[in-house]
Amino acid sequence: EDQPFKVVEWEDYEHELARLCSLTSAHEESKKKKILLEERLKSFIQIEADSLVRSNKLDQMREKVESRKLFMGNMSMQSKVMKEKVRNQEDQLSSEIKSLLIGGTSLSAAKRRLQDSIRSVSGERGYGRLKNSLKLLRVRQQYMVSQISLLYPVKVVMQKAPEQELESFSASDGPKFTDHGMITISGLHVTVIPFTKMSFFSDKKEFQQSSAALGYIAHAVLLIASYLGVPLRYPLRLGGSRSFICDYSPSVELATDAASNSKGVEFPLFIDGKDSTRSAYAVFLLNKDLEQVLNFIGARSVGPRHVMANLKELLRCILCPGYLD
Repeated sequence: EDQPFKVVEWEDYEHELARLCSLTSAHEESKKKKILLEERLKSFIQIEADSLVRSNKLDQMREKVESRKLFMGNMSMQSKVMKEKVRNQEDQLSSEIKSLLIGGTSLSAAKRRLQDSIRSVSGERGYGRLKNSLKLLRVRQQYMVSQISLLYPVKVVMQKAPEQELESFSASDGPKFTDHGMITISGLHVTVIPFTKMSFFSDKKEFQQSSAALGYIAHAVLLIASYLGVPLRYPLRLGGSRSFICDYSPSVELATDAASNSKGVEFPLFIDGKDSTRSAYAVFLLNKDLEQVLNFIGARSVGPRHVMANLKELLRCILCPGYLD
């Protein structure tokens, strides 16, 4: 309404109408071109967007490829290191195989030598012969010890008798009596009263019998030790009921009054009317010799104050059938 109207003359009306129609057709044509151009632009924009997405995907794939290349490079380095380690281990294993082969050869040679030694040992002059000889030796030793047991029979007499050997160490008023069996050698038993002196009323016959019994024991111990090849720690000097035993390292108190020589100090295995301390010590040393022989054959002693019982145990162990094994 605000635009001014144009007055066209009738003569120009057809010309203006033709111009308007041409402008209208041109406008319509431009609209069609515009729509076509918009469609093309939209297709181009879509293509550009797709290309951009693909470019992003390509960049991501490139990054993945680069990371995979880096990973493959690390794996390649690790494989090279592993190859080097494997090569070193192969060299070490080959050296160990060589040493094992050398050891196997040495082992085979040692096995052959061992078999030769076994054949030589199991032969006529081998271990079997030595074992038979040892058994014959033990049979001979057993026979000789049996002769000693017949020469000096050790028996248990069931009767009331004074306590024997060193058990009277604890007595101050004479020997005690017991209802247990009394061990004798050739019918004699041992009685020793230490730390006291024989009085005028002492039973000298009993002490003489004890001295004889100690002489029998000393003789039996010396023979058994010689048969078994045992060097006694305290040597014996036989003299029947006047036998002696030698100590190479006695105490000062005992060595001052004892008979001594260059080979040691001798103690009497009898009571000679003087202080009986030396005699008791001699019996103690004799029991130590018995314990030494018992330990040599693998037996235990009855006790440190039982000379007769240890002698009986020694004879029993040697004369038993197990001694031959």
